[in-house]
Amino acid sequence: MTLSRRAAVVRAIVAKDLREFSRDRLWMVLTPLMLVFYVGLLWLLPNTVEESINVGVYARGLTGQFAEAFDSDAVSAETGLRVVPFDSPEALEAAVVDGTEVEVEGGTHSVEIGMVFPDDLAPSLAAGEPATVSIYVDAAVPAEVQTAMSAFVREATYAMAGVELPVSQPQEELIVVGEDRVGAQITPQDRMTPLIAVMVLLVESMALAGLVAVEIQSRTAKAVVTSPASVGDLLTAKGLTGTVLAFSQAGLVLLLVGAFGPEPLLLALALLIGSVMTAGFGMLAGSAGRDFMTTIFISMVFIIPMAVPAISALFPGAASAWVQVLPTYGFIETIVGVTAYGESWADVTGFLLMSAVWCVVIFAAGWFILRRRVEAL
Repeated sequence: MTLSRRAAVVRAIVAKDLREFSRDRLWMVLTPLMLVFYVGLLWLLPNTVEESINVGVYARGLTGQFAEAFDSDAVSAETGLRVVPFDSPEALEAAVVDGTEVEVEGGTHSVEIGMVFPDDLAPSLAAGEPATVSIYVDAAVPAEVQTAMSAFVREATYAMAGVELPVSQPQEELIVVGEDRVGAQITPQDRMTPLIAVMVLLVESMALAGLVAVEIQSRTAKAVVTSPASVGDLLTAKGLTGTVLAFSQAGLVLLLVGAFGPEPLLLALALLIGSVMTAGFGMLAGSAGRDFMTTIFISMVFIIPMAVPAISALFPGAASAWVQVLPTYGFIETIVGVTAYGESWADVTGFLLMSAVWCVVIFAAGWFILRRRVEAL
């Protein structure tokens, strides 16, 4: 049979599979609902991230260099703290305790920490009398920042009282383990995008697994390969069907949320590799499934671990060694790099190669297992 003839046969089988998919009420209801849910979820998530902590200060009780430090509401590049001066303790308490937002640098922000230095602080310290500095802290503020604020208050009061600190100050050396993302934090929307893309791909692998399982159980696959189509034509068509379903829907989701940035071809290639890979998963699950529930269970066995790298993307730097060897890790890192950090081909070549290798291995495994199953009919 000529190559053009085989291509026509494969196209016919793919068209048949897509028609059967469109007639499946479960997937025809589930697919649009999931797409609407995924896109809606991504649109609702914030696409900005606040990297500074707003510290409200009532500082009339401070003197000297400490008072000067609170004259501006500029953000410290080193600490990420934005100082917000207040004219009264009551206004500061309301901002932190009640969540009242205030105008800061032309925008409206909440205040996470508040420090009230009483008006009589300096005279009280000079006279050796007790004085109270009130610190209001939002529960969401990291514990280390809370500790730092308390330490600052102690240092300020010691200095104002003219008393040496009771301990010597050691030299500090900051060592950042892993990639330093200070100033380049990922927004909640960017964090969730890889997970959504992977879930779309993996769910479509379940759809392909269902198609394959039905054809094996009904022995339709045997009838197809006794026609002009060969087993290779059938397997090629199944791989193409799974790839088309996965790629089109994942690409549509990313397109609707504006994820295709300056490197659309790079992102499309990563999605294509992931789509072929998930088609291999679908062929594996479909060939092993004996009925609908068994096929779904086997598909979930693949889906859950393959989604782990996408979940780890929600927490940058948290992927352990075993996560990094999972098949989906490479193309997920590519999606993260392209959509969140604007990385180029040179930045993600290693991840793409890793994904391509896994893609070949998984698709070949699916091809081999499904071929044996069809030939055994």
